[in-house]
Amino acid sequence: MMVHCLGRSSGLCISRFTLHLGHLTSNGRPCLPPRPLRGRRCSVSTFAALGKPPSATEASVKQLPDSAPVLRDFSPSERLFGLTREKHSKVMQDAFNNKGSAFSREERHNLKVAGLLPPAVETLDIQVERVIRLIRKEGTPLQKYQMLDRIYHVNVTLFYKVLATHLVELLPIIYTPTVGQACQEYGSIFESSKGMYLSANDKGNFRSLLDNWLKEPEIIVVTDGGRILGLGDLGAGGMGIPVGKLHLYVSGGGFRPENTLPIVLDCGTDTASLIDDPFYLGLRQPRLKGSAHCELVDEFMEAVKDKWPKCIIQFEDFQTEYALKYLSRYRKDFIHFNDDVQGTAAVVTAGFVNGMKAQTTRITDARIVMFGAGSSAVGVASFLMKAMIHEGLSEAEARKRIYMVDTKGLITKSRGDKLNEWKIQFAREEEVNLKELKDIIAYVKPHALLGLSGFGPAFSREVLETLVANCEGRKPLVFPLSNPTPKAEVTFQNAVEYTKGHLLFAAGSPFDPVQHEGTTFTPSQCNNMFIFPGLGMGVKLSGSPEVTDEMLLASAYTVANYVTECQLMEGRLYPSLEHLKDIGKHIAKAVWQKAVEQGLATNPLPEDLNEFVDKAFYCPTY
Repeated sequence: MMVHCLGRSSGLCISRFTLHLGHLTSNGRPCLPPRPLRGRRCSVSTFAALGKPPSATEASVKQLPDSAPVLRDFSPSERLFGLTREKHSKVMQDAFNNKGSAFSREERHNLKVAGLLPPAVETLDIQVERVIRLIRKEGTPLQKYQMLDRIYHVNVTLFYKVLATHLVELLPIIYTPTVGQACQEYGSIFESSKGMYLSANDKGNFRSLLDNWLKEPEIIVVTDGGRILGLGDLGAGGMGIPVGKLHLYVSGGGFRPENTLPIVLDCGTDTASLIDDPFYLGLRQPRLKGSAHCELVDEFMEAVKDKWPKCIIQFEDFQTEYALKYLSRYRKDFIHFNDDVQGTAAVVTAGFVNGMKAQTTRITDARIVMFGAGSSAVGVASFLMKAMIHEGLSEAEARKRIYMVDTKGLITKSRGDKLNEWKIQFAREEEVNLKELKDIIAYVKPHALLGLSGFGPAFSREVLETLVANCEGRKPLVFPLSNPTPKAEVTFQNAVEYTKGHLLFAAGSPFDPVQHEGTTFTPSQCNNMFIFPGLGMGVKLSGSPEVTDEMLLASAYTVANYVTECQLMEGRLYPSLEHLKDIGKHIAKAVWQKAVEQGLATNPLPEDLNEFVDKAFYCPTY
């Protein structure tokens, strides 16, 4: 007997075809052939239009006695998703090659997936439109994040096409600020594994574990989860950060998705609430420290270099002590950089250069107050000095232009407390004891106030009013750079209100435009994503064995020069994020040229650099 329909169309789709179910019962209802299916399993399809791998969820077919009178009841998941045949092509299980409903009829026949998809053959653009509509229906940013994550695990090309088409809208979802919440709730929202987890329990076996990763990465982003954004020690939950960074390496830096690898080095956690959380996915033990931590990271670096000697390794969100230590330790012997230290420094330098242009202040005359003295602040201060040296100051003169502030006030050698090694280099000689930020600003009369404290709010009305009053009539730079948004030193709304719009503003996280006294003010976003994607691609294309500060400074000036004079007049210090990919291409070329200039490039510049870089950048298409 032949029957023309079974379940919902999201499972096995039958159009002008028939399915042989065996026989009918006496009342005409179909029943399953009992013996052939006994003990076997049928897989179910979740996202048919996207091409969800049928084997991702399986439903057991109950064993029925020979006398079974009717077709058994389907489980809720079977009723929702329908059944597919047991043996099917693996193409729909491969998110990197899956097209879902965009497989042509010929492809469906050749790949043996005919009948496993709805009959319509769709374009990638139609799939993108469906996905963005679904995302917009989700109620919260975290729900949107989860939906995008599911799409990635079904159809990678579609994921990156959605991201490319709606980049500005979705960046706050895949990265800051939403990624911070995703990391905090990582165990609760976990659905499928991404990347690799190398834990302290695996010490001595890292190299063999890397063999379990079947693709060859060109870029790795690794974290130990020790200082995720401004949220502290999140342990294994920090995986969201490498994942988000690598989405940007693909979207803005042109890396192919299959050549990226996110890694968590699970060194334990000191966050008691995580250890007590039944859904926490990491090691439930105190975080490794000192030499034990260093030995683990050393083994990781050597393992990666042995397995993938040309792979770039970016460190992300290590605690300050380790971020600076490992940058110094590895940068000459590995293709390595730290985005918190160097990427932040480069992107802030780009905004600072443009801010001085907008102020009509010479870089060599600028005075800067750094509110924060962690690894990011030290990196930023060092790069601002490089920009000043580039403009003609000596190192000693440039250092005097930086005023660094920690929780105890202005950092001076006469303050009386013990300073760590990175604070000592920026400790001032003058014998003043200033603790309050407003008093420090009144003393320094800075042209720029940069917030890298990791907490907020900290820039009060009194602080910003003092800043404006002591900036010689110029618009001061106000950069609250701590992430995520709740950690920002001041919101854009408050900054505009406190200064009456008399400021040049850029923040690490996105803020909406603000209306003030009939004028619309639009904030700039000072985010590392302007720098690291193109930097990584430039290092890859050049074949450089190291990532130099000169390459990062070239990246900074490339971003600064992307902003037009007209945009500067409007107070915009950074380009629009919609140009992220084009900026990445410009940076890749500048970095490659710098590598050649420094004698580090193992690949010579091509005859047509623009064409070569254009072709090297990944474009999501079927």
